[in-house]
Amino acid sequence: MSKAFNVMHITYDMRIGGTEMVIRNLIEGFNHPHVRMSVFCIEEPLGPWGQDLASKGIPITTVARQPGFDRSLIKAIRHHIKQNNIDIIHCHQYTPWVYGVLAAAGLNTRVVFTEHGRFYPDFGTWKRKLINPVLAWFTDASTAISAATKQALITHEHLSASKIEVIYNGIQPVSPVTVDEQAALKSELGITKDQTVFGTIARFDPIKNHLMMLRAFKDVLNAGVNAVLVIVGDGEMRDAITALIDELDIGNQVILTGYQPQPARYLSIMDIFLLSSFSEGTSMTLLEAMSLGKPCVVTDAGGNGEVIAHRQNGLVTENDNQAEFASAMLELVNDSSLYQAYHQQSLARFNSLFTVDAMCDSFQTIYTRVMQ
Repeated sequence: MSKAFNVMHITYDMRIGGTEMVIRNLIEGFNHPHVRMSVFCIEEPLGPWGQDLASKGIPITTVARQPGFDRSLIKAIRHHIKQNNIDIIHCHQYTPWVYGVLAAAGLNTRVVFTEHGRFYPDFGTWKRKLINPVLAWFTDASTAISAATKQALITHEHLSASKIEVIYNGIQPVSPVTVDEQAALKSELGITKDQTVFGTIARFDPIKNHLMMLRAFKDVLNAGVNAVLVIVGDGEMRDAITALIDELDIGNQVILTGYQPQPARYLSIMDIFLLSSFSEGTSMTLLEAMSLGKPCVVTDAGGNGEVIAHRQNGLVTENDNQAEFASAMLELVNDSSLYQAYHQQSLARFNSLFTVDAMCDSFQTIYTRVMQ
């Protein structure tokens, strides 16, 4: 790669989220002198990560999309591509892809599309199935963040399997928190040294299925385990979550921290990380837990079963199966040798597959190929 070229990421915004983290990690981790990156957001407000990138000199443009199909947005993106000599537009998620392809039509600009995740339940529409092959025809490379996400594109979006590559999300490993800091946090939260700490970090959204997790945790307590459950996050399910905690009478064993912009200190005190989602792409918090060597119990949803290799660095259970989820939690608590094995393998698997360097290398290969 000798010729310098410009890559522009098209996304909704740069608030705090999984897609936004991928874009930020690509920009900050892509250490190549011949590649210049920028961001074009089609929604407002920009968000804190966008502001942070702008403060570091990364060009950020925001044009608020109007309700309905916004033809003026196509013109705005097209004008920006031409004015800034953009060689590649990297479209993140479906709507930015649609606008990006239409804006780049007839220009000598390459198009890369990345699908970051799917809704639950997943489905397609006849309109999309008609237009998507056309969009794909004008797209130089398509990627998905997991094999499960790729399969969803094939099944529900009528896209060709041979034209979709899987590139896993990559993150910077979480910096370990000192033993003294962990002890101080546990003391602050009222957690004793002899308690097993289960935990999760996820927005309070129905798709995360916190309610099943709480019921499974109740089963673990009923089995005689001295444990607490630390739940980091907030959102629309808060009332339902607190109501179920009261109903199960586990208020003394469940700690709701609320939203935490820097949740690493809470992650550090979790002995076992839980993810009970109905659907996932490649969960960033799951990767963060692995970077600290946390054994994990997850549902077999989306990319979870690709991130967690069953019985190698954690346990993968049937989706929305309370009994199986509780059984997996108990197995890790009761088998210390298994726990230690998964602890070691979590970090090893993270370093092998889910680093920023691995992700950037994969996209560098794609960018180089489409520019040839």
